[in-house]
Amino acid sequence: MRGFLALILLVAVERVAELVVSNRNLTWSKANGGKEFGAGHYPVMVALHTGLLAGAVAEARFRRRWIWPAFWVVAAAQVLRWWCITTLGRQWNTRVVVVPGAARVAGGPYRFIPHPNYVAVVLEGAALPLVGGAWMTALVFSVANAALLRTRIRVENTALQSLS
Repeated sequence: MRGFLALILLVAVERVAELVVSNRNLTWSKANGGKEFGAGHYPVMVALHTGLLAGAVAEARFRRRWIWPAFWVVAAAQVLRWWCITTLGRQWNTRVVVVPGAARVAGGPYRFIPHPNYVAVVLEGAALPLVGGAWMTALVFSVANAALLRTRIRVENTALQSLS
């Protein structure tokens, strides 16, 4: 259980690092005329991702197992996520913000798929709880996340169209 708690703690620290980068980028975006889209779903996203970490810890207390293949999926998801963040640079944000005149990024993982960060989110959301055997948390998060991503991707696609 200690190893799983350490992993959850590392992911939580990673989330804080994301928020630091996101807030810095949000400040830059707003200073450059950035417009936010879909702000209403953001608190739901924060609650869902916080619930993922809490639910995984709570359920794993009863499972007491370590599933290595799921761990490697989580690791791969982190690599993909940070590839997205570095590729987008100042345009990356946990919110959907478009800066007037900014070019749509088509490099890095965006060469291959339109929303690679969401692939990372889906992989991590399913695999992270499974590392500790928390299959119910993985299932509940995955279903709720699918509904949220449906909204989020629609909002993001609308925002990206405004770049044209």
